Amino acid sequence: MRPLAVALTGGIAAGKSEALQAFARHGAATVSSDEIVHELYRTDEDLRAALRERWGDGVFSGGEVDRAAIGRIVFADRDELGWLEDELHPRVRAATADWLARQTAEVVVAEIPLLYETGGESRFDKVVVITAPTDVRVERRGELTDREARLVPEEEKVRRADFAYVNDGTLEELDAWVAGVLEELTRR
Repeated sequence: MRPLAVALTGGIAAGKSEALQAFARHGAATVSSDEIVHELYRTDEDLRAALRERWGDGVFSGGEVDRAAIGRIVFADRDELGWLEDELHPRVRAATADWLARQTAEVVVAEIPLLYETGGESRFDKVVVITAPTDVRVERRGELTDREARLVPEEEKVRRADFAYVNDGTLEELDAWVAGVLEELTRR
């Protein structure tokens, strides 16, 4: 039987990474889209060449992709962000699909921050959304940028999800909630 594929998503600084770690602690195989992007930046020579062609050597430091330099470019210019997403999203989808195909755990969880924004939910059996009130997210991250404005609203994510959690408590509470979700998922 193939693993149950679960997507984990939510807003900026809602606690997706902590939730992903909790899923791993409770036995799920896990992967993060952000980690996949970091790996692509390190190893995908076609991507590295496209970045250099588009933005020059200024987005490299010591031979590695300088994510902060790219961030300064793309978050100031939506067209540049669109170009980068067009380069990254197909590669991340392919790498995630490859990872999913190799898994043997009963439940696999992929953290995908832009799941609904990219139409990726159809590739998964279940969706988990982690949210948090704005004041909590600001406390965790500092000021939230205008990136929030281009994201699917939290209420919409929650409405479309199979499981949703408001992450405004302790890590222990989040961990216990994740354990409950995994218990429910493995009763299939």
